[in-house]
Formats: sequence, C-alpha cells, structure tokens
Amino acid sequence: MLHVIPLGGLGEIGLNAMVIACRGEMLLIDCGLMFPPIGTLGVDIILPDFTYLRQNASLLKGILLTHGHEDHIGALPFLLNEVPVPVYGTRFTLGMVRHRLQELGVEADLREIEPRNPFPVGAHFKVEATRVTHTVPDAVGYVVHTPEGPVIHTGDFKLDPDPIDGLRTDLERWGELGEQGVLCLLSDSTNSERTHETGSEREVEQTFERLFRDVTGRIVVSMFASNLHRIHHVLDLARTLERKVVTMGRSMMRNIEMARELGFLPSVTDGLFVPLEDAARLPPERVLVLATGSQAEPRAGLSQLAAGDGPLRLGPGDLVVLSARAIPGNERAVSGLIDQLLWRGARVVYPDLEPGIHVSGHASQPQQRRVLDLVRPKNFVPIHGELHHLHRHLATAKESGLTPDQLLLAQDGDLLLFEEGRGRFSGSVRTGRIYQDRFGQGVVTPDILQERTRIAETGIIVAVLVIERASLSLLAGPQLSGQGLNLDEQVLLPRVAEDARAFFLEMSQQLRGDDARAREELAKAVRRAFKLYTSKRPVVVPMVIKV
Repeated sequence: MLHVIPLGGLGEIGLNAMVIACRGEMLLIDCGLMFPPIGTLGVDIILPDFTYLRQNASLLKGILLTHGHEDHIGALPFLLNEVPVPVYGTRFTLGMVRHRLQELGVEADLREIEPRNPFPVGAHFKVEATRVTHTVPDAVGYVVHTPEGPVIHTGDFKLDPDPIDGLRTDLERWGELGEQGVLCLLSDSTNSERTHETGSEREVEQTFERLFRDVTGRIVVSMFASNLHRIHHVLDLARTLERKVVTMGRSMMRNIEMARELGFLPSVTDGLFVPLEDAARLPPERVLVLATGSQAEPRAGLSQLAAGDGPLRLGPGDLVVLSARAIPGNERAVSGLIDQLLWRGARVVYPDLEPGIHVSGHASQPQQRRVLDLVRPKNFVPIHGELHHLHRHLATAKESGLTPDQLLLAQDGDLLLFEEGRGRFSGSVRTGRIYQDRFGQGVVTPDILQERTRIAETGIIVAVLVIERASLSLLAGPQLSGQGLNLDEQVLLPRVAEDARAFFLEMSQQLRGDDARAREELAKAVRRAFKLYTSKRPVVVPMVIKV
C-alpha cells in the first residue's frame, strides 16, 4: 500500500511539496514557497502548512529537491527548523539551498546526488534522479522505487533538443521504466494549454546575438536571476562584444557568484564585471547591464533604471530587453515599467514584440503527450499548475489512451492510495497557506490580512480622549487624526470629533471606569459620528488616557 499526498502545488503555481508514504516511512519531494499576489499587504512569502509533516516527523526519512527555484526550495529552511531530516539534491541545487539556509541561520544535512545513481531513503524507498532540461542548471526529476512499483515525478521540465549545457531530458530512462511498468506518473502541467512546441533556449541565444549586434548605446537585459543558462550566454556575448557587465539586483549578483564558485560559468572572469559607479563613466557602447526586475518589482534593478535613480541614466540609443513574460496579475505593472523606460528614450523589446527573447522552461502539450506515450503509466496525476492546467493535462492523457479510471485529478491535501496497481482517493490531510515575511518574524493570519485590506480601503482614525482619574469626567477630546482619508473626510474630522464627544458624554460613569469599555465606547462614538456624514467606515484606534 502506497500513499501520495500533495501538500502544495496542485491548484496553484508554487508551494510545491509532495509526500510519498509507504510502510510507515515518508519522503518529501520539493519544499517550495509562493510569492503573494498583488494586494496581499505586508506579506513577503507564502508557505505550505506543514502540520501534517510535523505530526509525522518521525516517519519522514528525507527531502528530495528537483531544482533550485524558490517555488521548489524556498520553504525548506522553515520546515528544517522544525523537522530536521536529510536533504538530497544535485550540486547546483544544494548550492542554492545552502545560501538560503545560511541567510536564515539554519543547519542541515545536505547530501549531493548524481542522475542515474540510485540511493536508498529509509528502508523501503530506492530513489533515482533523472536529468531534465529546465531554465536552471542541474534540474532533475525522480524515480521512486517502492514496494508497490516505481513512481515517476518529472519535476519542472521541457524537451529541448539542443539545450545550452547539452544535457537533455532523460527520455531514454523514462522509456525503459515505461517498458517495465510505472505505477504512477506525476507530471508538470504548467504549459498544458499551449499547443505549440516549447522553444529551445538556442532561439533566445540567436535572437540576442541579432539584437545586440548593432546597438550603439548601453544594453540592459532583465530576466529572472535563476535563469543561469540565459545569463551565461549574455555574459559570453558581453565578452565577445567587448562590453563590461554591471549586475543590478541582489539575487542576480548572488546567483552569478555562486554559479562561478560551483564551476557553472567557467569562461567568466572577474575582469568582465565593473561596479555600477564605474559603468556610468564608461562609453555607453562599452556597457551591458544584467538586472532583476522583469516583473516590475518596485525595488529591483530595472525599476531603479526606469525611475532614473542612481548614477546610470538611460537615454536614446540604449536597448532594454525584458527577457521574461509577465506573470499573470503583473501585466499592468510591467506595462507601466515599459512606458517609464520608453520615456527615458530607450528602445524597449519584450516578448510581445520579439517572441524570440524568451522561451518557457516547461513542456507544452505536445511534449507532455510524448512523455505520456513513452511512460504509459498505470495511473496519472497532473501536478504543478492551477486547476485549469491540471484539467487540460488530464485531457491530453486521455487522448494518449489512458482510461478515466487511470486519471486522478488531485488537489492539495488529497490522500491518494495505490494498491495492486490501481489508484484511488482515500481521504484528506490538513493543508493550507501560511503568510509571513521572508525572515519568519511572525505569521500573518487571514484575519490580519482582512484588517490590513480594510485599512487600505477605508483609512484609519486615531481617537485620543483624556479623562480625570478621580472624577472620571471628560477633560479633553476626542482629538482625531486620520491617515488614508480623502480631503473631504479630513475636513470632516473636527465636526466628527464634536459629535463623538456628545455621544461619549452619554456614557455612564460606571462604563468610563472600565478601561476596555471606555475604549470600545469611544470607537463606537467616532464611528457613529462619522456615519452621519459619509457611508465609509474607517478603522478607529481608540486611546483613553486617565490623568
């Protein structure tokens, strides 16, 4: 009997965490976070709810990491703080993890693995990593050999016939397993709705070479800092074009430094880079900038250039390349960023204008179909995607010949039971989302999020009242100060204060003696007075001072 339990990543992009359990032992594949959508105020990251893992900590024998993206490794430090277990990953992935752990002061047992070299996890799992092509080096999927049969977890992958590093997705191994019989295939669904072939990174390489060739000013390339294959090519082009490179953005600097330390950028030397201040003094045709901020993040490198902050000022003759598509929900912010850059006089190229400047790292529908045809699993579970992605991937599986009883549309928390080659739903476990800042200084509950949203929408009024301690008579106030109010509402505050004072004077002496009740009645009085003039309900913070 085998259980597969998704704790995140099914129904959303991010939070990837998949438990495989058998005979009293568990392993976890990936431990990712998710970045909050626009409007989630004061939240830096979202983590999976790991209650189930904490409750079964003695059963968890190891964590397998597919690759170094935040949505697959970002929650790891927070889990290891509570459940310390061995962590398995490839060299580059562990390099990414090591930095995150050091940043948060977390120690871990990190164990480096190699594709196609099986290793045991616990007494009942034999695990084998399989090479896959993605946007980050050293990405793998996993074959978990269990007493019920092998389970293939693809990780994030695409089928690139000519990847930058020459390491293609190991379809041969998956095909061998398909011939032997695969109990279940868990496969990346991100691009399940795209009917065209996912492009090769070589297309981006060729497009960059064409675009950069005749630029007379500065070249600025903005992309995700984890896309080391693309960064490597940009650095090689800069050297060929005799341009010095400026890196803008902490994650960009950190990832390039780490990749060099691990030997993934062998042709890159210190002499290629210059500090930002020095680049401002170089002729524009000698400068190439690698910047974070392709999603219009306010503090990222590209946003600084668009705002004209810092010593490097963009202008006519400069080329800005946004080598990433806008994440759903970010379209308006990215559009505004492009407009800012255009006002600076720079030429701006983005995927809608020049599709060849970006290709996805995820398999599209025809590539997903090829994997299904090759593996021919007894059971199929689409993973890593929102519900519409999972639905479309199931349709592709049906088109490849799988029958409805072989298809399992799971969501976070579902308990999938596999026995004698068949899979079925057999219950659920607790899952959810934990909102907090990046350094774990406190959880933000849904109630707090709701209150923050209300403050943002309606504003806030601080009401201060002074009462004589002995007689409980009103000495002064309420004095009102507002934040986030419109101009008309600010003008109303003196009248609201007068009416609130009248309402408060109706309170009995007994109630005034109870500090908590006095604050509650003050807040009610202000809200009641405000209601006389406007339908808005600002948040009221009452302060009662006794002297």
